[in-house]
Amino acid sequence: MAGGWAQGSRRAARLPEGGRLMAPASRLLALWALAAVALPGSGAEGDGGWYAFVRPVILQGLTDNSRFRALCSRDRLLASFGDRVVRLSTANTYSYHKVDLPFQEYVEQLLHPQDPTSLGNDTLYFFGDNNFTEWASLFRHYSPPPFGLLGTAPAYSFGIAGAGSGVPFHWHGPGYSEVIYGRKRWFLYPPEKTPEFHPNKTTLAWLRDTYPALPPSARPLECTIRAGEVLYFPDRWWHATLNLDTSVFISTFLG
Repeated sequence: MAGGWAQGSRRAARLPEGGRLMAPASRLLALWALAAVALPGSGAEGDGGWYAFVRPVILQGLTDNSRFRALCSRDRLLASFGDRVVRLSTANTYSYHKVDLPFQEYVEQLLHPQDPTSLGNDTLYFFGDNNFTEWASLFRHYSPPPFGLLGTAPAYSFGIAGAGSGVPFHWHGPGYSEVIYGRKRWFLYPPEKTPEFHPNKTTLAWLRDTYPALPPSARPLECTIRAGEVLYFPDRWWHATLNLDTSVFISTFLG
């Protein structure tokens, strides 16, 4: 179980957590607070404002989302949204294919540990494409990190996925990702360093087949985000994710 979320009927593969912080601490900072995300250009290089724009940052203890977490239990979500239609994406880099089905059907029939042999376009994943009108009663209880980027408006993407699932390498604008239940492992590269990956292979397959052969100089920054923690990802950083448990998570995109 993961906070009321069952792992599913299939047996999950053993998923390595990868340690709390495998990259050099000087490159991926674990901070208790970030004071200047909304102030680009403020302060000297190396302070909180600088890292907000050029480095991923782990944020801890900034908000209390215990109410939101309680509403995100399996039973509560099924009671409130079981008959609502959700849109699923394929778990490949470009996520072209979409499938609509009732949320209860997704939870009861598709929310199971990732099959290591499945390709990304054969794997359906609930993240983003949320109907904000239908899910407003849930989202209004979420407290995002109290920092923004000037000239941007935040947008939420909510997701639930099984152990071993995830999205292979891709990039987009900056934002935050918070784990509500479970654990999510992240692999990140700066914009100028394109990772070695196949866009239709799952993150689990990449971790098994490609990651072990990477020389130290080609390894990504990586960390595991646990329930209640938030990762800030800067603009255009390559990243792939791997859910180590059945996980509930929400991202706040800035811009």
